[in-house]
Amino acid sequence: MDKKLLTSESVTEGHPDKLADQISDAIVDALLAKDPYSRVACEVLTTKGTVIIAGEITTRAYVEIPEIARKVIADIGYTSPDYGFEADTCGISTLIHTQSQDINRGISHKNKKDLTSLGAGDQGLMYGYATNETPEYMPLPIVLAHKLVKQLAKVRKNKTLKYLRPDGKSQITIEYDNDQPKRIVNVVIAAQHDPEVKLKKLRADIIKKVIAPIIPKKFIDQKTKYFINATGRFVLGGPAADTGLTGRKIIVDTYGGIGSHGGGCFSGKDPTKVDRSASYGARWVAKNIVGAGLADKVEIQLAYVIGVSRPLAINIDTFNTGRLKNELIARLVKKVFDLRPGMLIKNLKLRRPIYQQVAAYGHFGRNDLDLPWEKLNKTAALKKLAKTL
Repeated sequence: MDKKLLTSESVTEGHPDKLADQISDAIVDALLAKDPYSRVACEVLTTKGTVIIAGEITTRAYVEIPEIARKVIADIGYTSPDYGFEADTCGISTLIHTQSQDINRGISHKNKKDLTSLGAGDQGLMYGYATNETPEYMPLPIVLAHKLVKQLAKVRKNKTLKYLRPDGKSQITIEYDNDQPKRIVNVVIAAQHDPEVKLKKLRADIIKKVIAPIIPKKFIDQKTKYFINATGRFVLGGPAADTGLTGRKIIVDTYGGIGSHGGGCFSGKDPTKVDRSASYGARWVAKNIVGAGLADKVEIQLAYVIGVSRPLAINIDTFNTGRLKNELIARLVKKVFDLRPGMLIKNLKLRRPIYQQVAAYGHFGRNDLDLPWEKLNKTAALKKLAKTL
């Protein structure tokens, strides 16, 4: 196979889009904690000095939405007026109404405990992806991109680099040979900082304190290039510099551009929305297929229609790495996994406050968290059934 370059990016928790995602999911978590049957579609816009929270919520619970938003903003680190956006002083507008009855009728049923007939909360296509090239079963570029921005946030919060501010981004390009990662071509870091720090010091600190602890030395060579604050200055950042919106970092949330995405975001949505639950289910399926040794990498596409419980279509692509034909693996999936939305909610225990923790640094491959869709708990069943084909 020819050599190829694959690139992925990630952003810190202080990036304005990720700030919006975390506020949205903090609201989802707060409502599910009090009423697991809450129906939530919550969108957030952040800009200079202002947060706008809009959407449709139907629930028996009551939560103080502005208070939730301010806590998220403060925890991320927007606590100084110097940043142009501050937790205590920003204006917060809430524009919330109940879920449309036309949507509600498609996903409601008399017995809430019977999830077998729960219809999908929307139409659409959802993808899951997994590869055995990393312990996370994720593509290496997105794994390293996430780790870089997590490290950037860590050295900011623990005061190792006191001059850093909450906003930041990473990007990494890796050269593949024969479909295996061989070397890092370049590393990109954009780190928001106080105005007095010198660019030369910042670049040296970022290489030493952020990049070096994260990037495996075996992938670095003399040709590897570093681009750190390439414009030379990044003082004004966050919502004061760039409007943030819920759901605008869907590739960061998933597989870093390697593998497909159906288009719908996850954050701000309760699990009756198949954008969220079926995407988690598809990842669960894909990871178990690779974990069972049925393929080195796999992508699964699911299709749903509002109000109908069973997926309209299931498609498997192993990129010519499968131990079985794609159609046979699809047959195994249908027998081992129940991909009805209600059963995904039940089997993955999705009516819990577990979403804010994945609203930054990726929803998949999170070995630092105990996420139900990351469990390799169906590999034995897949292997056993595969022997009968």
